[in-house]
Amino acid sequence: MKLKYISILLSGTLLLSVATSCKKELSDLNKNPNATQNPQPDYLLTAAIKNTADTYWGIANNMDASLLFVQYWAKIQYTDPDRYIYTNTSFQELWTVAYSKSIVNLNKIISIADAQSNPNYKGVALVLRSWTFALLTDQYGDVPYKQASNIEQFLTPAYDAQRDIYFALLDDLKAAQASLDPAGKAILGDVIYSNNIGLWKKFANSLRLRIALRIADREPEKAKQVLADIQAEGSGYISSNSEIAQLVYLDSPNQNPISNLFDTRDDYRISKTIVDKLFELKDPRLPIYASPTKDATPQTYVGIPNGLLVGDASNLGFSKTSKPGTYFLVPHAPAVIISYAEVLFDRAEAAARGFTAENAADLYNQAVQASLKQYGVADADVATYTASAAVKYDASDFRKSIGNQKWIALFGQGLEAFAEWRRLDYPQLQPAVAGALNGKMPVRLIYPGKEQSLNGTNYTSAVSHQGADVLTTKLWFDVN
Repeated sequence: MKLKYISILLSGTLLLSVATSCKKELSDLNKNPNATQNPQPDYLLTAAIKNTADTYWGIANNMDASLLFVQYWAKIQYTDPDRYIYTNTSFQELWTVAYSKSIVNLNKIISIADAQSNPNYKGVALVLRSWTFALLTDQYGDVPYKQASNIEQFLTPAYDAQRDIYFALLDDLKAAQASLDPAGKAILGDVIYSNNIGLWKKFANSLRLRIALRIADREPEKAKQVLADIQAEGSGYISSNSEIAQLVYLDSPNQNPISNLFDTRDDYRISKTIVDKLFELKDPRLPIYASPTKDATPQTYVGIPNGLLVGDASNLGFSKTSKPGTYFLVPHAPAVIISYAEVLFDRAEAAARGFTAENAADLYNQAVQASLKQYGVADADVATYTASAAVKYDASDFRKSIGNQKWIALFGQGLEAFAEWRRLDYPQLQPAVAGALNGKMPVRLIYPGKEQSLNGTNYTSAVSHQGADVLTTKLWFDVN
């Protein structure tokens, strides 16, 4: 594999002085003499899935950022991230891995698929590449898209507007859907669906649905047309908990990143915000999302407020506050990409917006039930919970009903929950106690600092178009 985007970008001075005629020579110098220049698509596919999932579920953008922003987790030590105190290197992992590993590998799979006349590899790679680009634009806003697909030609890729990226991803996913054929050539290396192309078609449509709703406040007619296209295509969406798009981890060294972290660190606790909400709703997911306190406490499950000063946080007591639930701490815990519950919530919202003729209330109820069943909640408890007045669907305010329950259902999926909280504006969270943003909350990630030196002209253009490169600049899709 050639990690071109990072390894070629050696210095700002080099980039400014290099001529077009030198690009091939630089690419040649970057070749690893010990690595094959004709990689196998199955190995590239496994690597792309693993690298992206590890980053999506890992420390920099999940545990130390989005899980704190949406108040699933809080910090009891080293509380700067929980107070929104970051440097321009804090969020570079998602950017670096996505461009130098995930997208490079997926683009290579696409070229191999074309050469070998295997459209199923191409379709799978397009779905994964679309998910990767969606992660990038959801968090940063304007990012390189078109030129990032040909980094040998564009060493300093231009940034595309977020609207244009979402539209392009919808086109890519439509193309992926057309490429995927369960009766076509087989693939290998798929550690999500074990090479089941029929499930990849459902994954593609589910991702199309997610992105259609991401643009719905800005481009409702486009969103409605996407859903009509999906309906006409006929492959459907993820339709059971057994079809969840996720990477199920193995034992060390291939364990879940959260499990790996908790093997050696003890600076995270569950947030008081979600613990209080689960207590209020008598939600049976509480003992799944939170661990009992080590020392006996009156409530058994004790969350801590987000954004405390170090002394105030540690004074709450390590043994008297709750870690996240053991479900999420074991080596084999899955990194969920799209759940069945999310798809049902999305379908409910599409119906509530008038984009489809489905029944929003029925789909909402099914979504809540699917989330509970995802974690093995007993049927009797599911029935009791969904019958609760506090949980019932409110047709007069779909954002509130869906937003609150979707937030609970997305627990652990920090980046996706962060995007949905910004889009739906529920739950109505309060800023960190000792937050550093003058009473505001983050609504994006800041660009990696290296972009200013290695891709300065395009970085400056993006900031000029989008707004200041700060945590509080709203992105295009974030309307309200």
